[in-house]
Amino acid sequence: MTAPKALVAGNWKMNGLKAATSEINRLNDLINEKGAKCDVLICPPFTLISTLVDTGAKHVAIGAQDCHMNVSGAHTGDISAEMIKELGCDHIIVGHSERRADHAESNETVKAKAAAAQAQGAIAIICVGETIDEREAGKALDIVTSQVKASIPDDATADNTIIAYEPVWAIGTGKVPTAADVEEVHAAVRDVLIDRFGSAGDNINILYGGSVKASNANELMSVANVNGALVGGASLKADDFYGIISAYDQIG
Repeated sequence: MTAPKALVAGNWKMNGLKAATSEINRLNDLINEKGAKCDVLICPPFTLISTLVDTGAKHVAIGAQDCHMNVSGAHTGDISAEMIKELGCDHIIVGHSERRADHAESNETVKAKAAAAQAQGAIAIICVGETIDEREAGKALDIVTSQVKASIPDDATADNTIIAYEPVWAIGTGKVPTAADVEEVHAAVRDVLIDRFGSAGDNINILYGGSVKASNANELMSVANVNGALVGGASLKADDFYGIISAYDQIG
């Protein structure tokens, strides 16, 4: 099978009210006018999913930031993948470092959430990444590859799975690893995917995330085995986010 198109995804985290609809419309207009050589996704808070889906922005897919591993039940405050899929979302982020740290989510929990998303026909974006202490101790590759191995379901394919490497120390800090560091980690993740799934593992997209912005997007997106980006703060404004999307105009 051929590899999926590169993806530039925006994670709005706990940001955005209904007025943010204007940013989706603006982003859609920019892509309609100038084009995009990658797929584009925005994952807003749960409260905005229906509103943004209802804009009908044909160039911008809408996804979710998390899901519960069960379809239904006594889980106050949680949202199931089935509920998310019903709203019109085809992508669900799972295992973001903020969920792993703030909600004590283990690799096993992340794997169960990814499987729940896939069971509903959604694409699970599985996040992995090391802390600054782990990197400085020389454990980055061990940490990231172990997270990939333990967080990805056995029936993962390029059609239902994306890996997002986000070094925890680079998220929202303005600090960015060197292109060589990113290439090293992405190559290690690719090796894990190929070892696990054979040639099919070569087609699973691996995104880079962590202080991605228009000024560094071209360099980062040009790195081998980087198949797109998972963007935080720079995705909140359409013009900023399109600056990252347009990096693919130069990459070819």
